[in-house]
Amino acid sequence: MARPLRIEFPGAWYHFTCRGNERNRIFKNDTDRKEFLSILKDSLEKYATQLHGYVLMENHFHLILHTPIGNLSRFAQRFNTAYTVYYNRKHKRTGHLYQGRYKAILIEKDSYLLVLSCYIHLNPVKIKKD
Repeated sequence: MARPLRIEFPGAWYHFTCRGNERNRIFKNDTDRKEFLSILKDSLEKYATQLHGYVLMENHFHLILHTPIGNLSRFAQRFNTAYTVYYNRKHKRTGHLYQGRYKAILIEKDSYLLVLSCYIHLNPVKIKKD
C-alpha cells in the first residue's frame, strides 16, 4: 500500500511529532537534548521554518511548525536524519531511532492551534501524574 501524500503548501502550520522506535528513549541525557535543539535550530534556519512551540519527552517530541515556503518534507528529512546520525554515533548503535515516519498533522483552525499548544505544554505535567 502506498504512503499517503504529505500536504505541503506555503504558509502551512503543522503538529509535527516522532516517537522512539518500540517506544524507546530518544534522549538519554541533557547532552542529547542540547544537541537535538542545536540540530533543530540549524534545520529551522536552513529551511526557513518557524517553531512556535515544542516539548521534549523521554521517548518522543512534539513541535508546532509554520512553513512559510511549504517545505516540510525537506526540513523533516534533514532534521530527523541529522539527529539520528548524532544519536547513533554517540551511543554506539545502528538502525532506526524513530518508529515509522514522522507525523505531521495539518493545523487548519486557530482553535486547534490553541488546544494543541495547551496539550504540548501540559504533556510533561500529565505524564508525571500518571
